[in-house]
Amino acid sequence: MDRFERAKLAFDQLNALDPVTETVDGNPQPRLVVQADRLSRWVERLEPNASEALRLAARCQHVERWKIPRDDFPPGRVGYLQWRTKLARFHADRAEGVLRGAGYEDDVVHAVRRIVTKQNLHSNPDSQTMEDALCLVFLEFELDAFIAKYPDQDKAVEILEKTWKKMSPRGRDAALALPLAPAARRLVEAALA
Repeated sequence: MDRFERAKLAFDQLNALDPVTETVDGNPQPRLVVQADRLSRWVERLEPNASEALRLAARCQHVERWKIPRDDFPPGRVGYLQWRTKLARFHADRAEGVLRGAGYEDDVVHAVRRIVTKQNLHSNPDSQTMEDALCLVFLEFELDAFIAKYPDQDKAVEILEKTWKKMSPRGRDAALALPLAPAARRLVEAALA
């Protein structure tokens, strides 16, 4: 087994401990394994020749996310941003430990850290590809549940506008090609108007 496969297996084993499950094709699976699979597929679709660091980052972007619950932070935007910052550092630290254990040198470890923490988002192609993949996973698989959670359409449109701004033109083109449910399509169109 090469170091990429060792690292991927280690990330998948950590993600498999996620206490939250998601049903895919009738089978309950750990949510974070499902998310890593979806992110990896979108990364490969957007960037068929993705760097090793980007492919690794797709497997660990949310590694052990359940260990830092959102409820541990204050409600509202400030608490949300504190939570996201702490999560990004946590994911990057956990990824570094796994990658070093798999035999990776500093260059790949630091590249994965930059991607996971979204450093240089608009100037680092790998970070931008990851952001596009994250947004596309949200739009393809999570948008309907999001709409149900936020019946206030103005709030939903505002969040979709923010999502759109984070995406590259390539990511936006992919998003527009998604087969969204009618309610989701209307909200996306409102966000783009």
